[in-house]
Amino acid sequence: MSIKTKVLAAAATLSLAGGLAAAGTLPANAATTQCGTACVQIFNKDYPSFIESVFLGIPLAGVPTIVHRASRFDPTGDFIVPQKGPVSMFYAEGMVSAAVNAHYATDIAVQVEYAPYGHPTGLCSAVATTAYQGEGLSLQPCSTPDTTVFILDFPDGAGGYFPIVNASTTDFTHPFTMTIHGDPAHQLFPQIRLEHMIGNPANVPDNQLWATVFAPAP
Repeated sequence: MSIKTKVLAAAATLSLAGGLAAAGTLPANAATTQCGTACVQIFNKDYPSFIESVFLGIPLAGVPTIVHRASRFDPTGDFIVPQKGPVSMFYAEGMVSAAVNAHYATDIAVQVEYAPYGHPTGLCSAVATTAYQGEGLSLQPCSTPDTTVFILDFPDGAGGYFPIVNASTTDFTHPFTMTIHGDPAHQLFPQIRLEHMIGNPANVPDNQLWATVFAPAP
């Protein structure tokens, strides 16, 4: 059995000890029934009722990933975890650079694939090019190295929330991390962006701190 197959089999039962943290409170059954416990929700510390979602649910490369109010009836927030493991595993597969491996080898990394109603699309949350300040997240083919891999930066987190660093970062002092600006309840389709992490290690701002939970059973 391949590493990827093993990870797929284990994804629905990941726990805090397995490397994906659970924190905050989401509405019950935030994933669609069809995706169920295979689905993971990613949410920001400031706005736990809003989850990473695909703009209008369009399964095409280049479509932005945004934060949108969680709902069990909305497949735009249905994501699965096709790959999860230490950064060194992704390095062995040619999915991250030697520089990223040198800095984060033992940290947990993931890919997050859009799977509306539980159907994988082969498209992952990512950035289109090597990370830069202000770059928006979008769907990209999961086979793309570096930009489709995200590192769960537990050492710079607190209280179950943590920065999520894109593995294409070239800055290891203030790496490019997922960031949200403004209250999503008062914005139209706010895109998640990469920005230099600030305040690390002990004072990363809430808009750069995230958590993940797997959907409860319907």
